Amino acid sequence: MSFFDQYDVKSFDNLELIARQVVEGFIIGLHKSPFHGFSVEFAEHRLYNQGESTRNIDWKVYARTDKMFTKRFEEETNLRCQIVLDVSSSMYFPDLNADHAGPLNKIKWATLAAAALMQLLKKQRDAFGLSIFDSTVKLHTPAKSSTSHYKLLLTYLENSIKEAIEQKTTEAAQALHQIADSIHKRSLVVIFSDMFDRVEDPEHLFSALQHLKHNKHEVLLFHVVDKSKELDFDFENRPYMFIDVESGERVKVQPHDVKDLYRKRLQAFKEELNLKCLQYKIDFVEADINQGFKPILESYLIKRSRMN
Repeated sequence: MSFFDQYDVKSFDNLELIARQVVEGFIIGLHKSPFHGFSVEFAEHRLYNQGESTRNIDWKVYARTDKMFTKRFEEETNLRCQIVLDVSSSMYFPDLNADHAGPLNKIKWATLAAAALMQLLKKQRDAFGLSIFDSTVKLHTPAKSSTSHYKLLLTYLENSIKEAIEQKTTEAAQALHQIADSIHKRSLVVIFSDMFDRVEDPEHLFSALQHLKHNKHEVLLFHVVDKSKELDFDFENRPYMFIDVESGERVKVQPHDVKDLYRKRLQAFKEELNLKCLQYKIDFVEADINQGFKPILESYLIKRSRMN
């Protein structure tokens, strides 16, 4: 059984339920891992000590691990997180018309990753907001920690899956500049984007990332890609009609004729993006939609630990 079959992510009828399953599975995995102390500190659980009240024992974790953990509760928010989601047309690759029941595409993957991250933030009593952009910022909410706020943001995420429109261009740099100015307090900014915005001239994009850091925010960038198709260009050697979903431009090519050049240019862009992130002290994580969400949640926990 694959990771995605296990969580039935091909059906997004209940995003909250799937996100909760992903987070619970992740936390249990940490409990069973050699990094037990790390997981306890950041999953808001600790080992039960004999003689303590049993009121806060997490019985679900006990049923799965045969170990007793008590839930820790924080009275006040100690982190503000702004989740930033790219909904430009390229994020609906490889299936622009995928509905809730259709195959997995980048927007579905990013939406579930964002929902799982919000579930984890909610568990830790942290505040979170949501920003959604394509050519402009479509939505920007302040960071809150209430259950009603969480459910509202889930609705916005679910709507993002449905709004697949061709030729919806990306202006990531402009949007990130606007978002940087809209977040007033020092926050953790988590970006889900393929960053395919003027790949041939990315300096304006780097400037926007630098703006976020200049405003004293910590930044975690998840580079959302279908690695086999978009980075490795893994297609059969037969004629294909490739369509740029943002510009509508069409070109018919034999993949093997352009594969080497394509991979060379895209690798150069990725390396330059990664280098700039290192320079600006931004955490850059390649997020392949054909893999699970463990790297996403682990990267968040590591980043959070550095902010404490």
